[in-house]
Amino acid sequence: MDDNINHGRAKASYDTVAEDYQERIGGELADKPVDRALLGAVLEEAAGGPVADLGCGPGHVAAWLAEQGAEVVGIDLSPGMVAVARREHPAVEFREGDLLRLPAADGEFAAAVALYSVIHLEPHELKPAFAEMRRVLRPGGVLLVSFHLGAEVRRLEEWWGHAVDVDFHFLDQDAVAEQLTEAGFAVEARLQRAPRPHEAETHRGYLLARRT
Repeated sequence: MDDNINHGRAKASYDTVAEDYQERIGGELADKPVDRALLGAVLEEAAGGPVADLGCGPGHVAAWLAEQGAEVVGIDLSPGMVAVARREHPAVEFREGDLLRLPAADGEFAAAVALYSVIHLEPHELKPAFAEMRRVLRPGGVLLVSFHLGAEVRRLEEWWGHAVDVDFHFLDQDAVAEQLTEAGFAVEARLQRAPRPHEAETHRGYLLARRT
């Protein structure tokens, strides 16, 4: 499938559900202690430097990072999501952009997070996306990536009562770690967890990697 078509499907789908996503997911970090702890580790590694939230959705993670005192830039493919993020979190900077062509300068960020955003990439796009994330990180900068664990692809055609067309790629943690290594990262930590009570019933994987 043509990557532009695939990304266009994801963009249109997230535009469609942007308001519902904010309403349903915008407060999710309050019930995710593991995620908050990992984000805290990212902030400590950033040491006051700017942090990117890649695939930021309605901006709730970027806003949480900003509330902890970080300078944050949220980036998302969906103009609808970016519009909601800017409305809900006006003190945070948000940009429209694709994970394969990030709207950021070389070495702009001290750290970055990509929470459940790489799941919309085709398998052959993972390494180029990680290489692009490496480009926008400073030497030694850290990247936190999270994803659903598995080997399936789920296509969603209806989401909260809206017609959509978007694929969710479940990923093998070792395979993602290998792609990160090939893209110029050193993986320093791995974690897996079961779903929380109000989450989709999928197991989650996290990788913390450092730009070499």
